Formats: sequence, C-alpha cells, structure tokens
Amino acid sequence: MMRLDRFLGENGFGTRQECKKMIRNGRVKVNNCIAKESDIRINEENDVITVDNVLIEYEKFHYLMLNKPKDYVCSAHELGQESILSLIHETYALDLFPIGRLDKDTVGLLILTNDGQLSHMLLAPSKHVEKEYEVQLREELREETIEAFACGIDIGDDKPTLPAQLVQGATSKEALVTLHEGRFHQIKRMFEACNNEVIGLKRIRMKNIVLDENLEPGSYRKLSEEEIRGLKGNE
Repeated sequence: MMRLDRFLGENGFGTRQECKKMIRNGRVKVNNCIAKESDIRINEENDVITVDNVLIEYEKFHYLMLNKPKDYVCSAHELGQESILSLIHETYALDLFPIGRLDKDTVGLLILTNDGQLSHMLLAPSKHVEKEYEVQLREELREETIEAFACGIDIGDDKPTLPAQLVQGATSKEALVTLHEGRFHQIKRMFEACNNEVIGLKRIRMKNIVLDENLEPGSYRKLSEEEIRGLKGNE
C-alpha cells in the first residue's frame, strides 16, 4: 500500500505538490471514483488508477541509463562530494543505486535501478558479465601489454585477473578493454603492472547495454523494454 500522491510521483507525474494539485483538480480516479484526498492509501498492484481517464500502469522497478560525468561519486553519502543521484530529477531518485560503481574520475555508462535482484545477478562474480571501456594512456600501447591482458595479470590480489581483451584504439595511446570481472581500480592497476598509466577512462558497455551516443554527460534516459530483457538474460 502507498499514498496516492507518491504513486503518481513515482510514475512520472511530477513533484508531490504537482501531484496533489492534479488530485485537487479532479483529474485522478481510483477504481472509477474521483480521488478526494492525496494521502489516501491505494494498492498499487490491484487498484485501477487513471489520470485524465488514462490508465496508469504501476512501475515497481525503475531502470535508467546515465552518462556519468567526471567528478561525481556513485554514493549518496560522501560529504562534500557531488553524487550522481543529484543528476536524476525523478521523484524516485533516492531509491536508485548503480549496478557497478565508477570512480570519481571515470565517466560513461552507469545503469541505475531499484531492482536489487537484477543488480545481484549482474555483479555476481560467477556471471562474468562483460564491461567495455575506452582508455586513454600516458604511454604508447605495447604488444606485450596486449598479450599480458589476454593471459591475466598479477595486480597484487589473492589471484591474477581473469583474461581481458585489449585492442588498440584510433591511436597508439588509446585502447578498448573488455573485462569479465570488476575489481577495485582494475584497469588502472592492470596498466600500472605493465608500466603504463591510465589518464582517461570511460565505460561504454555493460552486457547488452551500450552507452547512448545521444546522451550528453550528466543526462539520462529510461532503458527500453528490449534493453531490460537483455539485461535479465531473457533474449
């Protein structure tokens, strides 16, 4: 059960105040009866809610693609730091969390959701979900580094990294890296072990989700039903 104004807000009808105004103006019906109060409790899964006589389907889970800009952190609780959640203008923003964090200075694709089961599935080490990154390097990429990535690298953890795909990009100081795991600062540490330094890092893909080239840094959009099905492994 939830308040009617919260239900409307979570389904994209604006702020709590905007939703209350819609209700006061008689635009909202619950089970074919005009709602009188904004704080009435509804069963979001069974009650029939309409706005201007259009049926509103309840969205229990939300899935967004964000093009993360530099200097934003993925936590909402780091004092003095700009959080990625401040970029989300939906009423349910504080319920969201990223599937796989990015460092403060790393940019690109973030998937935000409130679907804990999906997050757990995608981040489970046994799943080996692919993540692809564009990398800018301090030094030129060497062939022996490509070979080392393909074999796995000792970065000081209990065991070497899994093999990763590394190919040169448009220049000898640019590269594409595909990982099948997600260790702390993994790409930076792998290149450091190969006597090179990462000076720019951008995630461009996670599983089937490719960063939308139309999204400016700091912008976001909802995932399509097809993208969601792909994430869940249903296609």
